[in-house]
Amino acid sequence: MQILVNPISYQHLLEKRTTKQIELLVIHCTELPDLATARTYAEKILYPSGTGNSGHYYIDRDGTVHQWVKPEMIAHHVKGHNRQSVGIELVNSGRYPNWHHSQSQTPNEAYPKAQIKALIELINELQFYLPELKHIAGHEDIDTTQIPATDNPNQLIQRKIDPGPLFSWENVMQNIRLINIGSNAKNYE
Repeated sequence: MQILVNPISYQHLLEKRTTKQIELLVIHCTELPDLATARTYAEKILYPSGTGNSGHYYIDRDGTVHQWVKPEMIAHHVKGHNRQSVGIELVNSGRYPNWHHSQSQTPNEAYPKAQIKALIELINELQFYLPELKHIAGHEDIDTTQIPATDNPNQLIQRKIDPGPLFSWENVMQNIRLINIGSNAKNYE
């Protein structure tokens, strides 16, 4: 599998870890229009350490796989689980641009076959490279935080819903050897 390596500008500032610490794979959706916009967001410095939020791998709609952060580095992609996980971001518009509007909570962009095929190939490669990798979950399963909707502060919505209802968990799980911890993710940590 070809992986295009293009490190995020602050990769060298991220905390290091051993591959033996990595037990969890988290599937994300960028909720942005394209890979270039995702890169712009990932490059934003958000923390005093000089780092921001980024997954390790990004898979574009055509199945092209990009590595922005080495697995040996702790990327900021899922609150409370970064130390033991690798994040894979699928380029998909999700709820963009009204992420937290109450009437915009149902994504309508399907995940292309080429993207899912590349995801399965990447997961299988990571299982070989990361010997302790055992579990997989969606971002929505791990970050269940509710926040007020932007258009109605009295209505709570999920902060994260990715990879969302259009993601083919059944297809992915039939082709990998990880355990989906799904709704039990809170008990994982």
